[in-house]
Amino acid sequence: MNLKSERRGIHVDQSELLCKKGCGYYGNPAWQGFCSKCWREEYHKASPSVNRQASIETDRVSKEFIEFLKTYHKPGQDIYKQCKLFLDTMNHKRDLSIEEQSECAQDFYQNVAEKLQTRWKVPPEKVEKAMDQIEKYIMTRQYKYVFCPETTDDEKKDLTVQKRIRALHWVTPQMLCVPVNEEIPEVSDMVVKAITDIIEMDSKRVPRDKLACITKCSKHIFNAIKITKNEPASADDFLPTLIYIVLKGNPPRLQSNIQYITRFCNPSRLMTGEDGYYFTNLCCAVAFIEKLDAQSLNLSQEDFDRFMTGQTSPKKQESDSFSPDVCLGVKQMYKNLDLLSQLNERQERIVSEAKKLEKDLIDWTDGITKEVQDIVEKYPLEIKPKNQALAAIDSENVENDKLPPPLQPQVYAG
Repeated sequence: MNLKSERRGIHVDQSELLCKKGCGYYGNPAWQGFCSKCWREEYHKASPSVNRQASIETDRVSKEFIEFLKTYHKPGQDIYKQCKLFLDTMNHKRDLSIEEQSECAQDFYQNVAEKLQTRWKVPPEKVEKAMDQIEKYIMTRQYKYVFCPETTDDEKKDLTVQKRIRALHWVTPQMLCVPVNEEIPEVSDMVVKAITDIIEMDSKRVPRDKLACITKCSKHIFNAIKITKNEPASADDFLPTLIYIVLKGNPPRLQSNIQYITRFCNPSRLMTGEDGYYFTNLCCAVAFIEKLDAQSLNLSQEDFDRFMTGQTSPKKQESDSFSPDVCLGVKQMYKNLDLLSQLNERQERIVSEAKKLEKDLIDWTDGITKEVQDIVEKYPLEIKPKNQALAAIDSENVENDKLPPPLQPQVYAG
């Protein structure tokens, strides 16, 4: 997605194409026309360094984890053994469903947290830091096995949400009652940063890092609202704005990321703190988008259906409805958008008429062909053999002996 275009308020609608590999799923321009599964296969095939980079990151995380555990002395050694044992166990449980693997991870988090508090008497603030490091160490290794696995319908849900958001590209901030004025440069910058953060979530491998992207996005939203209203933002202002950001950003693999965080994040982080609060709001925003209808936007069902099918777009503000301080460029932009909408409708009519003309030509050609075939069958053309040419009298011919002798001149006396 072109963030510069989004920043100017122009939605970039990506074309819907099937996966280039022919698997039947929708492709994504961000994945070079492949679906997420085929893209991963092609990317690893074309880039041998991918596995090596992942291995380098895994080694780096392992070293950081070991260095961190040294500060815990004897409990640190036990924690490391418990983590290695858990990873070995999970390697032998690949045939389990993703829900069962999630239960194993959640039970492991709970058992380790209890041991830190009861057996090893670790202070609460250090327990939280230890659990974050444990999650990072474990999920860095488990990510490729448990994120959007083939045994689930996560990818199908991703494509459904992605297609839904594309169809809702016409939704305006006014329809959602978003208290954000993107004409203010600082607010526009905050909106772009929020979109960048929510998109960046997909590039992270650890649930806590994905949550951190959601938190940063949410804080940028609060700042944008605060600058616009000149007062602290409320929860009633935050959720509509988050919905608007999700619609503008259309984050990749949104449902897969939500499911991954839900299944494998440290439960204490999701149940408490600002990370859990912002994550809950993101889930609510996605649920709202999935069920969004005409009533939700205060539109008639007829207008909603026309917008969804692309027959027309929401009416733009007329030039005389702008406040006096609005620059001429903004007025001209809305006029141009209206003109583009009219041209789009005109083009659709032309394409429809062209298709009808093409069908008429095909039907006419088929009709003429059938008539000709009927005539040929009714009056078949008989070609008679060619007559033999007569031989010249003076030519050497084998049949000359059958001719009478030539006349001899006779002389008569006068």
